[in-house]
Amino acid sequence: MTESSTSSKKPFLYVVVCASGIAGDCGKLITAAQERNWDIGVIATPQGLGFLDAKAIEAQTGYPIRSAWRTPGETRPLPPADAIAVAPATFNTVNKWAGGISDTLALGILCEAYGMGIPTAVLPYVNVGLATHPAYRQSLQRLREMGVLIGSNEPHRRMLGGGANQFRWEEALELLAPALSARR
Repeated sequence: MTESSTSSKKPFLYVVVCASGIAGDCGKLITAAQERNWDIGVIATPQGLGFLDAKAIEAQTGYPIRSAWRTPGETRPLPPADAIAVAPATFNTVNKWAGGISDTLALGILCEAYGMGIPTAVLPYVNVGLATHPAYRQSLQRLREMGVLIGSNEPHRRMLGGGANQFRWEEALELLAPALSARR
């Protein structure tokens, strides 16, 4: 257990945001988590950072968005995570994570979370063409085997609104709820 889950502090949620057309709506997940008494820090993939209103997110969470590793001796800008929500998760991130590739801060945190036993939920956001690729299906299966909680969002059609109106941000919190209550 992390320090924040054993003290009177609020539990801390890392929200990992990937480069997706709906990434700018991650404030919906942040709001829902704050309403459930979470503190939140956002970790963006390097490409995902360009899809976010960093000032608005930092004002909402009270923490800087992280997208790069700290330098030696630099203080940690975020407390340790009690749980992680990856939303939206792209084809690239899902496949690299399942393959153990840690070439960004976001992927490094996700790969390490498995070994640290941090409950993690992922809400994939991929189009139909990418979702049919065998590597993607295998990656989702590997993540399930690792204990990652996978959301129910169906692949969307390209260029038809992208299914943004059907993306259930709060599902990440619903998936994490049983794992977190078991840890307390």
